[in-house]
Amino acid sequence: MKAAARLQLIKDEWEEMSFAEKDEALSYNRKLWTVLVTSATSAESELPQDIKNNLASLAVFIFKQTINVLANPAPEKLNVMISINRSIAEGLRARPE
Repeated sequence: MKAAARLQLIKDEWEEMSFAEKDEALSYNRKLWTVLVTSATSAESELPQDIKNNLASLAVFIFKQTINVLANPAPEKLNVMISINRSIAEGLRARPE
């Protein structure tokens, strides 16, 4: 949720934010996804293979979208990353019954 909140702040205050501030938020998000996907797809992970594959695909998308935002800056390009981050965070917070 922290990464999503940081990206949301950058989006909401796009014009006031410096490139360095935008880059820092995107870098934080990229690092978070690197840790998440590395852990989730490791041989030690007990996640089913289809979930590992889906998380790996999402991570690749996030990395490409990050490059896209940096290469061609536009605040609306953050929407999908914010949405994905929030959805993943909500799923991780859910407790099985």
